Amino acid sequence: MQFKQLSSLALCGLMLISPWAQAALAVGAPAPDFAAEAAVGGKPFQFKLAAALKEGPVVLYFYPKAFTSGCTIEAHQFAEATDQFKSLGATVIGISNDDIETLKKFSIEACRSKFAVAADAGAKVMKSYDAALTLVPGMADRISYLISSDGKIAAVYASLSADGHVEQMLKAAAKLKAATKP
Repeated sequence: MQFKQLSSLALCGLMLISPWAQAALAVGAPAPDFAAEAAVGGKPFQFKLAAALKEGPVVLYFYPKAFTSGCTIEAHQFAEATDQFKSLGATVIGISNDDIETLKKFSIEACRSKFAVAADAGAKVMKSYDAALTLVPGMADRISYLISSDGKIAAVYASLSADGHVEQMLKAAAKLKAATKP
């Protein structure tokens, strides 16, 4: 077995053990502000949560590692749903502890140039969102947040499975949009 395959299998095995995961932030809690190096369509830029929230709600999803099978599946699902999120006024951004060079490629190949992914140097953002694995604190758990324009956590979905995150965030974004209509 090649090392890359072994490391992906080991990662999957680690993620199936529940004591590794931490609790996510609660609905209604303030979303920690952050800025991070990001890429969309292979082009780097500086993502700033505060600026994005001025445009509408943000779906912030944490994933363990670019180019692993589950993370690639999840990125494909978010890419396919990006237009639906946009119609609800929401911006999508994924975040991991991968370096920006890796994420430039991931933003094209897995994210299909539809949404941004950010590099969490030092795992500071994932720790502030309680999205770091307990025993591997430099690696994100699989947690998705919907952050309302007022900077509060509007919805949380935590599951080791890549499936369900897009569906749950779309439902939450639709509910938030309906609740904020004049």
